[in-house]
Amino acid sequence: MTSVTPRTSEEAPTRPPTEPAPESTGPDLPPPARPGLWESVRPLLHRLHFYAGILVGPFLLVAATTGLLYTATPTLEPIVHRHELFVDEVGTTTYALDQQLAAAREAHPEGTVTQVRPPATADGTTRVVLAVDDVPEGYTRTVFVDPYTLEVRGALATYGEWLPVRAWVDDLHRNLHLGEAGRWYSELAASWLWVVALGGLAMWIARVARTRKARRLVVPEVRAKSARKRVLSWHGTVGTVIVLGLLGLSATGLTWSANAGANIGELRTALSWGTPTVDTTLPGATPPAAAADEHAHHHGGGAGPASDDVLTAGVGINGVLAVARAEGLRENPLQVTPPAEDGQAWVVKENKRSWPSQQDAIAVDGATGEVVDRIDFDDQPAAAKLTRWGIDAHMGLLFGIWNQIALAAVAIGLITLIILGYRMWWQRRPTRSTSRRPGPPIPRGALRRAPLWLAVTVLVIAAAVGWFIPYFGIPLAVFLLVDLLLAARARRVTKVPA
Repeated sequence: MTSVTPRTSEEAPTRPPTEPAPESTGPDLPPPARPGLWESVRPLLHRLHFYAGILVGPFLLVAATTGLLYTATPTLEPIVHRHELFVDEVGTTTYALDQQLAAAREAHPEGTVTQVRPPATADGTTRVVLAVDDVPEGYTRTVFVDPYTLEVRGALATYGEWLPVRAWVDDLHRNLHLGEAGRWYSELAASWLWVVALGGLAMWIARVARTRKARRLVVPEVRAKSARKRVLSWHGTVGTVIVLGLLGLSATGLTWSANAGANIGELRTALSWGTPTVDTTLPGATPPAAAADEHAHHHGGGAGPASDDVLTAGVGINGVLAVARAEGLRENPLQVTPPAEDGQAWVVKENKRSWPSQQDAIAVDGATGEVVDRIDFDDQPAAAKLTRWGIDAHMGLLFGIWNQIALAAVAIGLITLIILGYRMWWQRRPTRSTSRRPGPPIPRGALRRAPLWLAVTVLVIAAAVGWFIPYFGIPLAVFLLVDLLLAARARRVTKVPA
């Protein structure tokens, strides 16, 4: 037989309180006191955090690892695709935009033009975006033109603004290259990240409050005698330091999810929190059927004009660009989008997504050069601005390299939390029992002994959030079912005579 060394009292893992023994209710004894609010909530919160950490942890680990890789793509992209992105020599004069466009179309006559992006820097190339059939769904082909020489420096399959390197990593982070079917993993991770973060923070604050050493919130107890206590201290402090970043990633990640994202979109529409777009309908024309998805920040463009003739008709692309400059739009960079149908205007939009954001947009009548609509970023609703900043921060664009460093730190922190969490689970495993039960169950009757208003509130909130965020609600129902089965099994075992 293998001998097992008993744990000392100091090394014993912290467990939720066991079910209390029945209390006497004689006439001379006061009724038993109900537990306080925290004592009622803590067992439920502990079990929820435990299940989420164990079962959802792998999905969070994959999301954090692929997200960490994504933070490196803004640095890798200009290195890998330097030939396409930059000119060999900065000249003194540039060719007109229509001439650059003609050079791109001569080299790549396939498809239709959906957008033209003049260079934002002196050493940058002009991008001509084409809608073509021989690329993956959602992708376009971008042709890169030297504005000083009209040299076509190459063409790449792009996912919106993302070149192949970033597009590949982005697809890995969103769906593991499994298409729409793979998006459930990232939605599950985003749906539970905020629950794990807030639950862990609440329990850690309560634990530190009992010690009356506030610095332990963010300073790990590295000299603790118990190995598990040291691991728990690191787990709690790292989580506290990065909790705001975790909540931000969870919230912005949910806006792109298939199910919760649709509910969030409907809520924003109902509250008039949507991001406004310029009206491209020319006077006397029929409005377009639907607006573009504001969250398609890196998705492929739609169909372009039926013919290249629209690019030079009227004032043409040169005249449209001149109008945009006269209106004060800054090339940082600009996106020039031709009308996809008759009766629609050109759209010119700033696309600076760092701080301060510059997202002003105008609609220009291609026949006359008249500005028919304008929306300035400064005039947008606060909710729309917050959405824009949240999306850009999630992608590491808001503050440039500093945003990317912060995202990498949060991703590393989340990976550390998950590893430490599994380490604690291993440390608390049964060493003197053949039981395979994964940790201590919630004491039976914990919710029943709580105040009625609290029990009802917990159930209502859980049901409402579970409906709004389905990938939270479905696993939560499974967790509850598992605990009910474990409780039923425990009752049967206790009835069996020794």
